[in-house]
Amino acid sequence: MKKSLFLILYLNIYTAVFWAADAQQLELKIEAEETVNTSLLDSLGFQSRFLDYRSLVAEADSLLLRFQNIGYIESELQMLRKENDSVHTARFFLGRRYKTIKIFYERTLVSEKILQKISQDVTETYFTLPFPKLSSSLQKLNTLVAENGDPFTRTSLTNITKTEDGTLTADLLINTGNVRTIDSIVVKGYEKFPRSYLTYFAGVKKGKRFSQKKLVAQNDVLNGLGFVSAIKPPEALFRKNNTTVYFYLQKENNNLFDGILGFATNEDTQRLEFNGYLNLELNNNLNFGEQLLINYKADGNEQQNFRARVTMPYLFKTPFGIGAELQIFKRDSTFVTTQQQARVTYQINPASSTYIGYKGYESSNLLETTVAGTPVDDYTSRFAIAGLAYTKPQNSYLFPVKTFLSLDTEIGRRELRGTTESQQRISVSAQHIFNLNNKNSIYIQNTTSFLISDTYLTNELFRFGGINSIRGFNENSIDASLFSVLNTEYRYAFTPSIYIHSIIDLGYFENQFFTQEERLYSFGIGLGMRTKAGIFKFNIANGSGTQQDFAFANTKIHLSLTSRF
Repeated sequence: MKKSLFLILYLNIYTAVFWAADAQQLELKIEAEETVNTSLLDSLGFQSRFLDYRSLVAEADSLLLRFQNIGYIESELQMLRKENDSVHTARFFLGRRYKTIKIFYERTLVSEKILQKISQDVTETYFTLPFPKLSSSLQKLNTLVAENGDPFTRTSLTNITKTEDGTLTADLLINTGNVRTIDSIVVKGYEKFPRSYLTYFAGVKKGKRFSQKKLVAQNDVLNGLGFVSAIKPPEALFRKNNTTVYFYLQKENNNLFDGILGFATNEDTQRLEFNGYLNLELNNNLNFGEQLLINYKADGNEQQNFRARVTMPYLFKTPFGIGAELQIFKRDSTFVTTQQQARVTYQINPASSTYIGYKGYESSNLLETTVAGTPVDDYTSRFAIAGLAYTKPQNSYLFPVKTFLSLDTEIGRRELRGTTESQQRISVSAQHIFNLNNKNSIYIQNTTSFLISDTYLTNELFRFGGINSIRGFNENSIDASLFSVLNTEYRYAFTPSIYIHSIIDLGYFENQFFTQEERLYSFGIGLGMRTKAGIFKFNIANGSGTQQDFAFANTKIHLSLTSRF
């Protein structure tokens, strides 16, 4: 009984309070010398109902400023009168609406190139702006001018005049301070950070003009190195005649261990076969930015590939670095090829690098008998090598590289049975991620390589196929004197740590030794996720070609886990 009485009492109090609050609502109406369009008020975010008189007055005053910001510069609030207990009317004088403003400027203070970023109508003496965008455009102009090394720049308009033809004109005034340059650079948190990466990889150099926006972008570049992360954005300390830039970095473990377990059905025996892949990458353990890579692959067909590479960037704090590589490839009992390489690299700018060097090949026929004209034979090759690379990173743990381009060339000679023959090898690789939004993206990659020679051997041809080439085919199972592979993925991210993707790969290759040409196709689906152990990837793809019909037995499944330690 008591509970029922309390419930009835509560409902009565709630109803009375709600009725009183609703009864006290105030309404604001707008008047002007001409009818104010309802759509115009909606675009200004006009609010017509209020709980108290103070909020109503504040809205009337705020509305006056909004009228002026869209071009009614002569407008004024003439009066605010009370119609009855709940309705108030604000009467405005609007006057003429000015839709554009012509701004005159001095070319010695600001360039046409900068003005074209805020205006579509720029001449040698003036530029025009839509009046509603005047404030935001001047703020953007102030930022653009400040990026040229003057962080204390202030822009404003003077001599605002109404012309006879109903337009507005003004003069652009730019108050500049002293142009600031970076005088010193301080790294906090990771004091042993290799400073050459600041200078050559990120492009932060003493004597360059100060730009806060550019510093933030350079900080993001450092953040993409892997072995370092930014604790917070960079800061600057301005003294009278000195500017000091502070980077806040911490060292990250960036050693990688990558393993792949794959299995597929043997086309001949119909038995399940396994293949393996191990990749060990040691990065920046000595605080020089050095890298040691050891890679080993083996499949169920007795195919083995070993690769070791060491890289030392920015020797003696210069943009020059060195690298050396050894690679051994063995195909069952047919042949073994050893590849040796040494190169000198040069960092052109933070995004681009180039190299020159030497590469040698030595291959041995493992067959018991050797007959002239067979596809496999002993040979030795020597090449001078050169190349270019361009990398654009992005702030993403799963996909740290947004754009990558590379060109590798080899020019040299092959010695075979006492004869010498000139050869050239050219490889081009390009990839890009089109970020549609936070969840959807499209990945495209193309790899093209070709060997130019008068004669060809199987054990000197390019080898491709597998999870890192055209998926749905066995690892390094296709020999080609020319090949081109297009990899595409549509990626959908459920969270920043989990995504699925499609697999659509297209390929074309030629084998000049067997006068063979074929087109390849691969379709499938994949899954990737960031776990505590590392990045886990699962791919399933089926490959076919013009000389290989589609069959479920050709489906390849690959699992990989990349761990950092």
